[in-house]
Amino acid sequence: MSECTTENSILQSILEHGLDGIAESLRVMLNEAMRLERENHLHASSYQRSAERVGYANGYKNKTVHTRVGSIALDVPQTRDSDFYPSCLERGLRSERALTVAMAEMYVQGVATRNVTAILEKMCGLEVSASQVSKATATLDATLTAWRECPLSEPVEVLLVDARYEKVRRDGNVLDTALLSKRSPSPLSRKF
Repeated sequence: MSECTTENSILQSILEHGLDGIAESLRVMLNEAMRLERENHLHASSYQRSAERVGYANGYKNKTVHTRVGSIALDVPQTRDSDFYPSCLERGLRSERALTVAMAEMYVQGVATRNVTAILEKMCGLEVSASQVSKATATLDATLTAWRECPLSEPVEVLLVDARYEKVRRDGNVLDTALLSKRSPSPLSRKF
């Protein structure tokens, strides 16, 4: 597919379908980008004979990726005699990283697994299984545990400040203003 044809089909999809055409446009763009990446990897286009050829094109494999704009059915280019996988995809990843982070964040905030699936279904139109939510949270749990348990190189001083908000008149306007009381240092401020 030529560049001009690809651009025209993307623009036509967006014009015809509005925002719903974005998923189709992404599909066309990603498929074309992956095809070109395979050609660059093989150092030859389809049916081209070349001394620099590294391997051979071997058709396409279907893969559905769930994104914020909907599910996108991609045709992932395959190769023979060569280790190739498109850089725009991650092996095994079937949902956009932002969705995975959102799933994990909802879970950490205390949202029940079945509610996470219901929320994502309403937000994105995606059906997410409880096992996908659990897998996303396991990744986040490992990262949080590593951060929480990392040793500190030096003590950290902590100062806790608490204020009371009162309405105060300033220049003819009533504003919420933080009021701090002047006291001796709190026993809560100490070195850890």
